[in-house]
Amino acid sequence: MQRYIPPITRTLLIVNVLLFAATYILEFTGVKLEMVLGAFFPGSPNFQFYQIISHMFMHGGFAHILFNMIALWSFGSAIEVTLGPQKYAILYFVCGIGAYILFNIVNYIDIDRLIGNLRLEGADIEQIYHLSKVNINGMFSNINELRGETSLKGDVQDIKQLFSFLSTPMVGASGAIYGLLVAFAMLYPDAKIMLLIPPIPIKAKYLMPVLILVELYLGTNNFKGDNVAHFAHLGGALIAFILVKIWTKNRFRIDHL
Repeated sequence: MQRYIPPITRTLLIVNVLLFAATYILEFTGVKLEMVLGAFFPGSPNFQFYQIISHMFMHGGFAHILFNMIALWSFGSAIEVTLGPQKYAILYFVCGIGAYILFNIVNYIDIDRLIGNLRLEGADIEQIYHLSKVNINGMFSNINELRGETSLKGDVQDIKQLFSFLSTPMVGASGAIYGLLVAFAMLYPDAKIMLLIPPIPIKAKYLMPVLILVELYLGTNNFKGDNVAHFAHLGGALIAFILVKIWTKNRFRIDHL
């Protein structure tokens, strides 16, 4: 790990920790900050444009933020020193945005399928969208209307799934963090990373492809009870691969002029 924490990485760490603390403090007042700063599906009535950035500073629990911040500290510090603060900031935020985009492209496919099924069953899609609006306390805005609603047509499980897609926010810096992991492996391919289980060192250039394949496997199989946004991780990784390829290629050309 890096002992020196460069400015962008240090700022990201501070903002993430402060907002994580604010999430728990505000919950005592009835405000669920993840419902404000988490990122909803773009077609959801709960979506706001700022969420594309703000969701990167929300986390779903202590373990979630702990692992992300350890990775940000250890890998991000080295990358910021190598790329410089401007390119590093671009890398981090563009990877986070790429994570959001790929995650919601996959969601769009599922939502489009659900809407197609529900339309065939005579469901009122606009009504479902209207009822999926949530407040900052996490409760449905039209809860009384929803409780009294008995005329929703369509398969109950399909309706529940569509409600879930429209009213559940995406949170976490994991997409950006996966981008940093890939960038680190490309910039320092022979650097050894110590695994926790098993506790053995492995070179970054070997570890990262394994992590990507695991994410792809988990994302495509959609195991029951798995609420991890695996395609968000893959989106961040893909953007990092493209950016670092472009930057290292251009640097090579400049060095040989």
